[in-house]
Amino acid sequence: MAEPHRTEAFPATPVGSAARAEAALVIHSVRDGGRSLTDALPALVTLDDERDRALVQELCYGVLRTLPRQEILARSLLHKPLKREDRDLEALILVGLYQLTDTRVPPHAAVAATVEATRVMGKAWAASLVNALLRRFQRERTQLLARADAAPEARWLFPRWLLGRLQTAWPGHWREIVAASNARAPMCLRVNRTRITPAQYAQHLRAAGLRAHPTANTSSGLTLDRPVSTTALPGFSAGLISVQDAGAQLAADLLDARPGDRVLDACAAPGGKSAHVLERAGGNLDLTALDVDPVRLERVRDNLHRLGLSARVVQGDAAALDGRWAQQRYDRILLDAPCSATGVIRRHPDVKWLRRESDIPVLSALQARMLDAVWALLDPGGILLYATCSLLPEENEEQIRIFLERRGDAHIRQLEGHWGLARSFGLQTLPREGGPDGFYYAAVAKQGP
Repeated sequence: MAEPHRTEAFPATPVGSAARAEAALVIHSVRDGGRSLTDALPALVTLDDERDRALVQELCYGVLRTLPRQEILARSLLHKPLKREDRDLEALILVGLYQLTDTRVPPHAAVAATVEATRVMGKAWAASLVNALLRRFQRERTQLLARADAAPEARWLFPRWLLGRLQTAWPGHWREIVAASNARAPMCLRVNRTRITPAQYAQHLRAAGLRAHPTANTSSGLTLDRPVSTTALPGFSAGLISVQDAGAQLAADLLDARPGDRVLDACAAPGGKSAHVLERAGGNLDLTALDVDPVRLERVRDNLHRLGLSARVVQGDAAALDGRWAQQRYDRILLDAPCSATGVIRRHPDVKWLRRESDIPVLSALQARMLDAVWALLDPGGILLYATCSLLPEENEEQIRIFLERRGDAHIRQLEGHWGLARSFGLQTLPREGGPDGFYYAAVAKQGP
């Protein structure tokens, strides 16, 4: 479901209180359980009404996007920290504060529904506490916000370590990156050209009362004027389109797999890039979609089935050549490597708070192992497309520079296009309003005999 843009129509009723309670549990699962928002939302949200589910999603995304500001406000309002077993209640307080600071929900409705949510959570004893805190915030709003925003992490809504990394890597762009990463992402569609053209699908959208424009630098992309649920998209279940960011849609054209090629998508889940590579070649590829996670591989199978595409879907570790998939040789390899995901924060705001600076060298080492492993499977004359959704040089151009130094049979291939910023090796897109997420791409060719 796409992130909603408006919240004033959401209900402040007992049902609305249940939505706020469920949002608090999701946020608690992310903050204190280390669970990703992508996993926690579908697992913990049990409400049947689509508007209530949309409210939960808006609250979870919003609180995590603005987390340091809400946490500083909560600490200022609480006389003493809550007990460890009441961290879910603190998450509910964050939900209440977010409604008052960043949404158009009428304040009286936001307070009443959040207070009622304490009873839904089985913590009726806290109703008076939550009521007092939120009403005090309303009275002292200006002073409390000024105090909170004095802290850099609250002003920029980024952890200090990551803010520092971005300032070093992108001295002329970091403010734009931060602003775009804290904003809502556009909703981009990828039209399945094996079924329909973008122009034809745009007509379907207009008939459904939806407006879209062609997505820049893509051959199959349409960007909606406003995000909607996939259930509102004509032909989604029939496989006419997929939801995929403009930056991610660049991969298939850059890989340039031709009909009949043997292709390996080495980290394929959830399958968007595999499907696009197949669509671009009319489905006429011998494609292996590999991923280490069996649960996420089910999403690959589901997406391919919905789109009417076929591939060999295999569980395996791209860093370890083990299995029949590793006994083949490939004309094209796509390595969309595990990374910090710092380029897609606007879609995954939990990344800001779950990722640690100590993760970066660990991820860089894994990327290097994967590069070395899959390189052995590439036929001479073949192309390996290395991709990340990171903004950090050590995962991107530095990774490729070091790889080229240790591989005498590898040479960089210049990427065509005016859509990215040229790096020492490869191209980088930066997140920007109305534009793509942050992606890095480098194409490496294997020297022939």
